[in-house]
Amino acid sequence: MKKRLFTPGPTPVPENVMLSMAAPIIHHRNPEFVEILAQVHEDLQYLFRTTQPVVVMTCSGTGGMESAISSLFGPGDKVVTVNAGKFGERWGTLVRTFTGNCVETMVPWGEAISPERIVEVLREHPDARGVCLTHSETSTGTSADIQSLCAAIREASDALILVDGITAIGAHEFRFDEWGADICITGSQKGLMMPPGLALIAVSERAKDIIEGRKGHPQFYLSLKKALKSHAANDTPFTPAVTLIIGLAEALRMLREEGIENVWARHARLAAACRKGCEALGMKLFSSSPSFAVTPVWLPEGVDWKQFNKTLKADNGITVAAGQDDFAGRIFRISHLGYYDELDMLAVIGGLEFTLKSMGVPFEIGAGVTAVQKAFLEG
Repeated sequence: MKKRLFTPGPTPVPENVMLSMAAPIIHHRNPEFVEILAQVHEDLQYLFRTTQPVVVMTCSGTGGMESAISSLFGPGDKVVTVNAGKFGERWGTLVRTFTGNCVETMVPWGEAISPERIVEVLREHPDARGVCLTHSETSTGTSADIQSLCAAIREASDALILVDGITAIGAHEFRFDEWGADICITGSQKGLMMPPGLALIAVSERAKDIIEGRKGHPQFYLSLKKALKSHAANDTPFTPAVTLIIGLAEALRMLREEGIENVWARHARLAAACRKGCEALGMKLFSSSPSFAVTPVWLPEGVDWKQFNKTLKADNGITVAAGQDDFAGRIFRISHLGYYDELDMLAVIGGLEFTLKSMGVPFEIGAGVTAVQKAFLEG
């Protein structure tokens, strides 16, 4: 049985990317690799819509988040974080770890923070040195209006703006320079159609000045100061994941060939069709501000998550993501992030129909698949 992965990380890896990573290994300090890394740096700027450096670090997206916090802030620095899900919560954990002075703003799971709320928080805390946002909250399938949030923060404060774009970059429109972000992070195993292992971090001029001016703070491997210095020479401060970077070069070439605006539009189209298919089967959507990367839906009443997940995987070869924390066993999440097309959405909704029907859930057979087809055919 063909296995189909519909999780928001890792996501499917294209065959030509895998083949590029199967080539004989090369040394990371020779001219051949330097040339590859230089092209990767240029293509990452295209992806993030920036003229600023985007560094490649051998770690997960969380490592990229830690690198940003520990490179920019020190003990006592006040940083505002937005907790609207598991990964917004992670920003708060990192800030508390490295500064001990976190202003955590709580937002119900499935909702996005408004610019007005951020401005209120900044007025209450005018000494905040940073604001940490999540563009696409993976745990809730919820997107925030990063463009409006950045504009509101810039107008109200001099605080640095840090964006977790881990499941947003490549799925949602994002313009680093134009929108005025200072840090944006993504991971290789998301919209970049790669295996896990790389964090990509865009750094503004304003953030660079602070990073380069800081002295005496304890950092080593995750130092953005070291990473930026090496980036200028198309190098890395430590041994990189050579094979992954070679694969990344091919993945970025594919994204650039498709065109970033077309990539964004494809994700919007797939997400809309997936939502239509789920609703046609009688399932309710979880998020009030749905992401283009992942769609979370409530399990139908009476359906046991463990049995549902086991049947979906064993009988249909489909893997989806579970709910987290308070929503474990109550929702599940379908990814359409990265290497997916229209027929993939038909496959996952078709698999859901087989599974739900076998569990006695009432709906008209073919309703979900038909809804997906209509969404694509009718635009």
